[in-house]
Amino acid sequence: MNSSAALAHLVVIPVFAGVNALDVTGPAEVFTLAGQLLPAGRPGYQVRVVAERPGPVATSSGVPLYAGESFRERPERPDTLLVPGRVDVGPDGPVPRVDEAVAAWLREVGPEVGRVASACAGAHLTAAAGLLDGHRAATHWATAERLAADHPEVEVEADPIFVRSGRMWSSAGMTASLDLALALVAEDHGNDLALEVARIMVMYLQRPGSQSQFSVPLSQQAGTREDVGELRRWIGEHPDADLSVPALASRLGLSERHFARVFQTETGTTPGAFVERTRLEAARRLLERSDHLLEEVSRRSGFGSVETLHRVFRDRLGTSPGEYRRRFPAAR
Repeated sequence: MNSSAALAHLVVIPVFAGVNALDVTGPAEVFTLAGQLLPAGRPGYQVRVVAERPGPVATSSGVPLYAGESFRERPERPDTLLVPGRVDVGPDGPVPRVDEAVAAWLREVGPEVGRVASACAGAHLTAAAGLLDGHRAATHWATAERLAADHPEVEVEADPIFVRSGRMWSSAGMTASLDLALALVAEDHGNDLALEVARIMVMYLQRPGSQSQFSVPLSQQAGTREDVGELRRWIGEHPDADLSVPALASRLGLSERHFARVFQTETGTTPGAFVERTRLEAARRLLERSDHLLEEVSRRSGFGSVETLHRVFRDRLGTSPGEYRRRFPAAR
């Protein structure tokens, strides 16, 4: 690191049995690399892993982490507190777990920390500690409904990759913790350093926080009707076709009203919303993987006009098509 530990930005990560290792090691690598890239004399980052007791801590993958200090031994006030999560996956799907010792420690130290960030299901821990009350928060899409039910005072956003709400930051599942760490580095030292870290780590160059966690096919329920499933695949392959309700109803030989009811029952969303999200995903792919002008991107993705493309990107992703493309130069 280019600066002494005493001047470094202190990142403290509490760990516990069953924690997701990537929530810990991914951001730690981002912060460490960022510090190494800073010019001489610029304070970097010091990452400390703490636990209820010092020593090895088993993770969900079985790969142990080592906590160098206990909660009580931590002498300095953290600049950033990064809270990882634990999700147990079984026959009933992903279930978030809250470690009570960590939650109790967060209640004690959380209010004094300038910046608190949770990775994946770590939001369940920060919420249990009362730190997310009155804030917006992201978490893994599969546990968002549980977070909202357990903590109605938290405004849960199931779709974004990461969310900032005042001093509270939170990210979606698994690899989104890397995007979160890059955003924190960008806040501390600017976008150029965050982009350089992303390049060296061979990551997408800072996905916008508002980008969806998952693609349209993954975000819709499976359904049982084969004809609707086939229609969904056809829509994905032909975003520039006539995808109005009358045209789609005609393809299935149904009345418009009956088609709309069947489609929503099967997919959990309306035909119009599904088409818009499909076209948005097509536009994103074109921006990421081609140099087409925005007029061509609009035409191929089915939006028809650059104005419509801009409106949907602004409403759904909180950014412009041009800014979105700027973040993906390595993918083309």
